[in-house]
Amino acid sequence: MTLEEMDKKYVLQTYARNYVNFKSGQNATLFDEDGKDYIDFTSGIGVASVGHGNAQVAAAIYEQVSHLTHTSNLFLIEPQAKLAKKMVELSGLDMAVFFGNSGAEANEGAIKIARKYGQNKFKNKRFKVLTLEHSFHGRTITTIKATGQDSFHQEAFSPYPAGFEHKSQIKDIYSAIDDETVGVMIELIQGEGGVQAFDKKEVQDLAAFLRSKELLLIIDEVQSGVFRSGEFLSAKLYGIEPDIVTLAKGLAGGVPIGAVMTKHKDVFKTGDHGSTFGGNFLSTRAGLEVLDILESYYKEGFLGASIEYFDKKLQEQVKNHSDIFLATTGIGFMRGLQCANGELVAKIIKAGFANGVLVLKAGRNTLRFLPPLTITKEEIDEGFARFEKALGSI
Repeated sequence: MTLEEMDKKYVLQTYARNYVNFKSGQNATLFDEDGKDYIDFTSGIGVASVGHGNAQVAAAIYEQVSHLTHTSNLFLIEPQAKLAKKMVELSGLDMAVFFGNSGAEANEGAIKIARKYGQNKFKNKRFKVLTLEHSFHGRTITTIKATGQDSFHQEAFSPYPAGFEHKSQIKDIYSAIDDETVGVMIELIQGEGGVQAFDKKEVQDLAAFLRSKELLLIIDEVQSGVFRSGEFLSAKLYGIEPDIVTLAKGLAGGVPIGAVMTKHKDVFKTGDHGSTFGGNFLSTRAGLEVLDILESYYKEGFLGASIEYFDKKLQEQVKNHSDIFLATTGIGFMRGLQCANGELVAKIIKAGFANGVLVLKAGRNTLRFLPPLTITKEEIDEGFARFEKALGSI
């Protein structure tokens, strides 16, 4: 039985897999079982933030699991406390952290915080959370409903929990706020929605308005956080101070983790929320190492220089292939190339794979680029050289 046959027989088929068997990786380069190498402009959908096969992270994980992997949150977890401290310091915000295992769990935690805040703060409980169309907040029943894409709201999974409303644009949020609304949840850079960044002034005005009404601003940074925007939080780029921030993907470089950070430190009481695996020794030790690496890249200017160089390469694509690409989208290392049509996206991804470069789809007609934040100039050059070959082949 081949691996593909094994997968199809024993694994629930919820993914449209490409049956390549990757065996190893080095930073932004992956190697399959035949030794073929691929430049990875996806980093496992924004997860492998410090690249593949990172020796520093591997050593930290080995050292940790050689002693303890898990004891549960009934006891003090040293790397958890240290990681929370590190995250709060990097955010520049006066917050506390709860750890889970994924972005969806982080957003579930954010919604629970918002609902309890709505009960504690107002005479008549407020519970509704407004989100935006084209957003993506997770695949649990609740976070699917929070997601502003009808394609995710399958009848088979209904009934969905009440308390969510999706608006087309930020300007539409104001009129939708009523006496049941507790807050607004948005991605500053929509990933699944086409790698679209919202206007800074619009976001700042919304933040100020919500603050004046004592309503919550929840920023989903599951994909845009952990330096992917060029800052630890994209909220810093926007000059805002959210009430709640959610993080996951790149936080532990590939070890499952999720986190919700909030200014409202006293909303949850003992027993209000929990997670068996969340914040255990393994995930938080990995997270500490990842943040140490990325903070160094950020402070020494490597991250900013790589982002600038990558942007230059994307701009060249639009200039040299104006018949294919309409514009660049996104911020930092969360980027997109908007294609003339959706059919081109699928063709380019397929041709890219054949030529040894991995890219993703976002929205209807956008190629998404989420390279490791530690990607080198040489890997960027090689990746775009292969990307050019892919374009030539179609």
